[in-house]
Amino acid sequence: YGHSNQLRQARAMGDYLIVGVHTDEEIAKHKGPPVFTQEERYKMVQAIKWVDEIAPGAPYVTTLETLDKYNCDFCVHGDDITLTIDGKDTYEEVKTAGRYRECKRTQGVSTTDLVGRMLLMTKAHHSNIDEDLDYRKHTDNFGKGPKGHSPWTGVSQFLQTSQKIIQFASGKEPQPGDTIIYVAGAFDLFHIGHVDFLEKVHQLAEKPYIIAGLHFDQEVNRYKGKNYPIMNIHERTLSVLACRYVSEVVIGAPYAVTADLLDHFRVMLVCHGMTEVVPDKDGSDPYEEPKRRGIFQLVDSGSNLTTDLIVQRIIKNRLEFEARNQKKEAKELAVLEAMKRLEEEKH
Repeated sequence: YGHSNQLRQARAMGDYLIVGVHTDEEIAKHKGPPVFTQEERYKMVQAIKWVDEIAPGAPYVTTLETLDKYNCDFCVHGDDITLTIDGKDTYEEVKTAGRYRECKRTQGVSTTDLVGRMLLMTKAHHSNIDEDLDYRKHTDNFGKGPKGHSPWTGVSQFLQTSQKIIQFASGKEPQPGDTIIYVAGAFDLFHIGHVDFLEKVHQLAEKPYIIAGLHFDQEVNRYKGKNYPIMNIHERTLSVLACRYVSEVVIGAPYAVTADLLDHFRVMLVCHGMTEVVPDKDGSDPYEEPKRRGIFQLVDSGSNLTTDLIVQRIIKNRLEFEARNQKKEAKELAVLEAMKRLEEEKH
């Protein structure tokens, strides 16, 4: 949702937003191994509602040639410096030419922060991992910079505001002729599996109005176990709202899809993916009411990606990530020192 917020801000600066997405090779060279494949990332970015078009295989260094190729007036980046592997500002050329704009970074989240949460959550909770000494040693050291402290506490630093929700919400009410479809779940670490599912649901009607019910953190923990969810309810809300297939989100939806809920939102169809449906606390089927009304439908997304699988990918990459982050921290330190030196020389 940090990326989505950046794209939202960029879109507001112009009329048409083209997003350049790097290849796996390009990311591995400059940053370290990506968690998602380039195909997954192309699809993911395309599913964000502020994006008009994507430019696959975009070069890591943005040049005037790239901007001209896509007929762009200017490019936008967050207010954090991006450097190439040899320490150059990747936006130097476009900045000099006056074709660069900046947007604010979303406080309280970064990919690195989420990776840290995933690794910390796995310390004692991940049943799929053998708790060997090597693994423990690396999770304990993970991300500790030169000063030996870890920037992660394992909990979200993100602070939700009503303004942020308003910025992300579509604000559109269902219109006559719309098919109101309800889906519910954790939607944790909003990923391509979720996008594929929502896209399939979206295709079920000519004028779909999709309402996504998001369960509270405690509820998700009850049925997912371990240390899930990784993202709290506020972060999951923004992630789902940023998706072009979703019209509305119910924050803290009840686990059982009740008659009250169906009547309140005038729901015509309730969909669920092919994942297991865990019974409610009393052992009942949470989809009992929509099934009784004959409005329940299982939808196969065709994707096997789950939040669990993402966490496993992260762990598989853990050593490379660790090395990458230590390098990144050292590089940021070097940049700060260089800037400090320049300031001192001025005075």
